[in-house]
Parts: sequence; C-alpha cells; structure tokens
Amino acid sequence: MKRYDYKTYTSDDFAKLLNDTGEIGFVEGINPPIISVSGLPGLKSKEIVLFENGAVGQTMSLLPDSVEIVNISSTQTVLGERVCRTGSYLEIPAGDYLLGLTVDPLGNEIRKELSLKKVEEYRNIEAKPPGIDRRVKLNQYFETGVAVVDMMVPIGKGQRELIIGDRKSGKTEFILQTMLNQAKKGAVCIYAGIGKSLIESKKIADYMVKNDILNRSVIVSSYAADSPALIYLTPYTAMAIAEHFLDKGTDVFLVLDDLTTHAKYYRELSLAAGRFPGRSSYPADVFYTHSRLLERAGYFKTKNGINSITCFPVAESVEGDFSGYIQTNLMSITDGHIYFDKELFLQGRKPAVNYFLSVTRVGRQTQTKLKWSISRELGSFLTLLERTQSFVHFGAEINEGIKSTLTMGDRLTQGLFNQTSEEILPTNLQIVLFTLIWSQAFKDSDSKQLVVQRNKIIQSYKTDASYRTTVDKMVESCDELNKLLGLVSSKQTDLL
Repeated sequence: MKRYDYKTYTSDDFAKLLNDTGEIGFVEGINPPIISVSGLPGLKSKEIVLFENGAVGQTMSLLPDSVEIVNISSTQTVLGERVCRTGSYLEIPAGDYLLGLTVDPLGNEIRKELSLKKVEEYRNIEAKPPGIDRRVKLNQYFETGVAVVDMMVPIGKGQRELIIGDRKSGKTEFILQTMLNQAKKGAVCIYAGIGKSLIESKKIADYMVKNDILNRSVIVSSYAADSPALIYLTPYTAMAIAEHFLDKGTDVFLVLDDLTTHAKYYRELSLAAGRFPGRSSYPADVFYTHSRLLERAGYFKTKNGINSITCFPVAESVEGDFSGYIQTNLMSITDGHIYFDKELFLQGRKPAVNYFLSVTRVGRQTQTKLKWSISRELGSFLTLLERTQSFVHFGAEINEGIKSTLTMGDRLTQGLFNQTSEEILPTNLQIVLFTLIWSQAFKDSDSKQLVVQRNKIIQSYKTDASYRTTVDKMVESCDELNKLLGLVSSKQTDLL
C-alpha cells in the first residue's frame, strides 16, 4: 500500500480518496474509541480510514456486515458520517533526528527540542517479524553493567528478557543502569513508556540528560490521560523506530515499560468492541498481540552487517505473584525473565534480583569459558548460602563452616552485588572484584571497609588507564577460574 500522511488531511483529500477507491462507508454506531462502520467492502485489516470531519481511524476487525474502527485522533465522529479508505497503513517518520527526542505513538514530537526535522523514511508500525533466513544464532554477550545480572542471569544480544516484579521494587533503576551502559557502548536506547504519568516520563528524560546519554536515546511516550487507542500503539511505534536503527547497522536496546498496562488497555478496547471476555476478561488474542510484537526483536542479518534488537519487556506482579495470566503469557514468549523481589528490596538489596527465580534460556551460550566457570561456581555457592541461611533460621548452632559461608555471602553482597542506580560495572571489573572476594583478599575488612576498598578499585579502573589495562589483560589471559585466582593472588598488592 502507498503511504498517506494523515496528519496533513484536508476535505479535498477526502473527496479525492473517495473518488479513487470508489467505496464509501457510514458511521452506524459509536462506543468510544470504537466506531462501527457499514460499507467499505475492500477494507483491509489495520488499514487507515478517514472520516469526513477530519478524524482518523485504524481498522480493528472485519465483521460480516460492518467493520470496527479505532479512532486514533482527538476529533470526535457523529452517527451517519461518511468514511473513506486511504489504501495505506499507519506509518511513522523515522531518522537520526529522533535521537534525543520524546515522541508520541504517532511520531509527533512532544517536546520541541529540535526545529530541524530530516525524515529518512516512514516505517509501518505493524511490520511482519523477520523470517528465519534473516536470523542469526545469539553469540554476542549483552552487558548490562549490573553484576548480579551479568554473572547470574547472563543475556545475549538479541535476547528478549522479561523484567518482572512488584511496583517500587527497583525494575526502573535496573533498566536505566542498562541503558546507561549500552549507550556508552554505542547502542541506541529506546524507552517506551506505556500509559505512564508525566512525572514518570520526566524522570526517565532527566536521568538521560544527567548522565549525558540523551543523544543516544529515543523516548516514545503515551500518558495515562491519552486514549486507549494511542496507548495501545506505543510499543509498536517503539519497535518500528528500533527497526529503523537496526537496518542502519546499529545495535538497539529496547525497553517496553510495561506490557501488563498495555494488556489492560487492549482489554478495554476489546470490551468496548463487544468481544467476548476470556480469562480475567482479557481477549483471546492477547497472546498474539504481544507475540507478534516481541518476535520482531532478535539478532539479524542486515544490509549493514549483523545487528540486534535486545528487548526488555516489563511486567508488573502483585504481592510477588508472577503466575498471573499476562505475566505467564509473556514468560512463554520471551527467552527468560529477571525477577525483582520486593522482600529483598525492603531488606536493602539493590538491585533486588532474586537469582533463584530468574531464568535465561539463551544467554549462557554467549559466555566465555571463564565467565561460565565463575557463574557455575557462584551459583553453587549461593545455593549453599541459601540452605545455610534457612538452617540458621531454625536456631541451629553456628560453627566455623557455617560462619565462613555466611561471611562470604555478606562480602559478595556488599562488595559485588549491591550497586547504586547510577553505577555500572564493566564485565572485567566484575570478574576481578569477584576473584578478590573469593580469594579472601578482604578477610580482615569489615563491611564498611570492604565497601571503601571496593569503591577505590572501581574508581581506579575508571580513571587510571594503566590500572584498567592491567585488569583487562589479566582477565583476557585466563580461560578458567583457578588460573585467574592464582594470577590475582600474585598481583593482589597492585590491585588493592
């Protein structure tokens, strides 16, 4: 279909399109934002239609005697009004000019940061997912900069990893840390705020400005006050923008925050259209709605090389229960999930990732032998730590073995896993910190001294080029943990 710029619609366009298509429809019923239209026998699914008074709609479903149209404009329609086809799908403008901007689901700038707008192309927001011929096996590591995730729940470029947890459990902070790390590595970061408040959206933009990554980021935002139709379009618009940068040869990190809200607004649209409610009143095709979106992320061959769209869809749980309908639907679509535990958050763990309930299905295949051996060793120890803590809760006597395990667990938490929201740790630095803790380099330090020494090492790595080179060479020269332990022990004085 041809592209039609519905934002420049005039009454002359209506008459011309009516003449070109030879089809006319009439508004038979209105249940905002759903409009029932008779006529238009050649209308296709997802096609844009124009109303005589200037309103714009998108086809939602085709029925035997009528069609259901979603009104995506602010103009209201009336009964008996004429409707015509446009022969086009909903497309949004795309280009490098989007970097640093906040746009709405129709591609309009919300904040007028730039006056010069160079549109490179128009992207169909309902594009089909790439076929198997364009997909490549995940073999590149995706670094979040958050130690507990990189070590325990490794992620590959092109992976779709569900972020799940209660409200106020640290999900957004983790996402922002990952965006900061990826933007500094040259990726384009796209954040889709689905039905958020103005304050929440502003916090995201302020974080990007503060950390100087806004010029590598795009924010696609819809607000709670917007119509359900606009909110529904938000993640599809973000994915279309991600595909634009992917085709230009850039790795993309895409956040969809959040799809439980998206599902609720899609349920509202479906119930307004009179569809039969299913489980929890969600429509039967809600799985398809999300799967056809998330299948567009992955690791692909493009004209400019092999690049990825790594997608973090977010889902909200209630009271720690992630067995809900939408949450389990998303788990079955994605390649794993990272669970943020509210209880751990209240205990002061930040990020509050419950690594025992988190899963990565394809991320481990991107790890080096060294990272894999560390992950295995760490996983075995943390399992032992969990059992030991449960044992101690029963009031068991603490012997030296138990005390040693608990002490090591505390040092790993304080020295490695706890991170502030603006702190990112490169993988090599994570590995060296773990090795120092594991080799008992901090055995004579209490918790406060450990944190001071840890921060000193991090600062040295970030500011001292020779120190950074030493650490990187040390890690890259080893392919197993035991070899690295010996090397770190021999250079412990230099590292500390």
